[in-house]
Amino acid sequence: MSKRGTLDYPGVGGTEHGVAPAGYHQVLKEVRLGSGQDLYRHVAAGILSWELQRRAGLRVRADVPTVRPGARVVSGFGVGPFRINAPCEVVWVREAVPGGSPQSAGFGYGTLPGHPERGEESFEVLIDAAGAVHLRIRAFSKPANWFYSAGAVVAGAAQRYVTARYIEGAKALATEGTPQ
Repeated sequence: MSKRGTLDYPGVGGTEHGVAPAGYHQVLKEVRLGSGQDLYRHVAAGILSWELQRRAGLRVRADVPTVRPGARVVSGFGVGPFRINAPCEVVWVREAVPGGSPQSAGFGYGTLPGHPERGEESFEVLIDAAGAVHLRIRAFSKPANWFYSAGAVVAGAAQRYVTARYIEGAKALATEGTPQ
């Protein structure tokens, strides 16, 4: 995987703390997945192995099998010649730690040149003190250039669609991680 290109947006790492630069569209989605440490750890493992992106229907090409800071990934969506590749670099990672709750695990990645957007997106699974497990998706973005600005309505619909797919992927992971 190519190491060319650098992060080219303000506020690198902002999704870790819910901070977005001025002028960027923001997304925050949270859904309850269930409860318990086993479920939390199963979903965390799926997030940190790119499985959430695969479950969302994206083609994933990463330079490492497990998410780590600095890792590069290209997610692709679409069909044939209508496939859009979205190169990103991981800017922060939080792993599940042994012990109790509350805690969270996940990562954020930022866009690289060639991505249709400029900004960042993060995926976290959280477990609260009562043992409830939630998925949190945060993003801030704006079109990368005039061409994508012209299609902002389509880009917004695509972002909502992919976010919904991430949520469905997390629910599938949660179902697998729930004892029957």
